[in-house]
Amino acid sequence: MKQLLVFVLFATLFCWLMFSPVYKHVVVLRQSLLQQEVDYMLEVGASGRYGYIDATMIGDSRTRLSGYGFKPEILEYQVTTTSGMPGTDPASPLERGDGLRLVIRYPYDGLMDIDRLIGVAPPSGTARMAAAGMKMSEFVP
Repeated sequence: MKQLLVFVLFATLFCWLMFSPVYKHVVVLRQSLLQQEVDYMLEVGASGRYGYIDATMIGDSRTRLSGYGFKPEILEYQVTTTSGMPGTDPASPLERGDGLRLVIRYPYDGLMDIDRLIGVAPPSGTARMAAAGMKMSEFVP
């Protein structure tokens, strides 16, 4: 009986040690892809040509991220500004010097569930990784 218990504990620990680095790399990769997308969208949206991030840009972003394996329907985008104006309206772009802030959130999607094998509680089902950034608008009317 002791041998069986030792085998089960050893097998559990061995599985966790084998797969632990894999899922952590997936989390790091997803986080870096989200941050890269935020930086790109802010670079384009806050440029002298636009001054906003509209629904079309967000749709294009969802398409780009889905190419990396993200589920586009569960990506959350939040666009805010330092001036209080909507940063998503092409009819009233932000003027030069107003801050444009973008946050993209995505759920962990059960990536950390394997941690339960060693007694570490994974993030809750509602927890989300997020990438954020802010850039000053360069648009001059």
